[in-house]
Amino acid sequence: MAEKAYPTAHINATPEDFGRTVLMPGDPLRAKFIAETYLENPRLVNSVRGINGYTGTWKGTKVSVMASGMGMPSIGIYSYELFNFFGVDNILRIGSAGALREDVHMRELVIAMGASTDSCFAQQFRLVGNLAPLADYRLLRTAADVCEEMKLAHHVGNIYSSDVFYNDDFSVNARWGELGALAVEMEAAALYINAAKAGKRALAICTVSDHLLTGEQLSSEERQCGFRNMMEVALEVAVRMEKEPKL
Repeated sequence: MAEKAYPTAHINATPEDFGRTVLMPGDPLRAKFIAETYLENPRLVNSVRGINGYTGTWKGTKVSVMASGMGMPSIGIYSYELFNFFGVDNILRIGSAGALREDVHMRELVIAMGASTDSCFAQQFRLVGNLAPLADYRLLRTAADVCEEMKLAHHVGNIYSSDVFYNDDFSVNARWGELGALAVEMEAAALYINAAKAGKRALAICTVSDHLLTGEQLSSEERQCGFRNMMEVALEVAVRMEKEPKL
């Protein structure tokens, strides 16, 4: 952790304000919902630019939840600072995703083992070739185990992290689905890359909020408050990861 690099322009807090694990929904209102619904004695630790962050306890474990905003540039900033300046070991992205395959259904969970991407985020490292952004295995295995114990419908595999929401090429998502990508979202690849560089752990657990093959979609209110299974899986993962050595 960098010495005295806090507060930053984006996070007005200290390392003591955060738990070892931070849950990161994209939406600040979803972060507020999680804190008020699940955490004991939650307190607001950041509100810069409306990116609310809260810390409380869940089953006796100190846990934080903070919004990431939308897209890889946004989660790239917040995850970088949490990993490198605030001593956070684990970040769990919990967000929505669009299904790309017929065997992935609405409201099911997608645990992202890898995050293929059209982003240039990794070019900053001047690699010869392409980096494969991957989740931390401990987090992934723990999340899958929790889903099995809770008897939740879930999928583990590759996802597609895109910089483009309104793509002029309407066939691009279908082509990713043909290559096995379970769903499309806009943050996981940058999170995984930042975790790899910092020597920390990251995982994206997404709820299918819309289906790019069938046209089904959830409302904004359902997205904000209706993803309880995903939230509860992430909270349980945070508790179990507390037993792991500090990174």
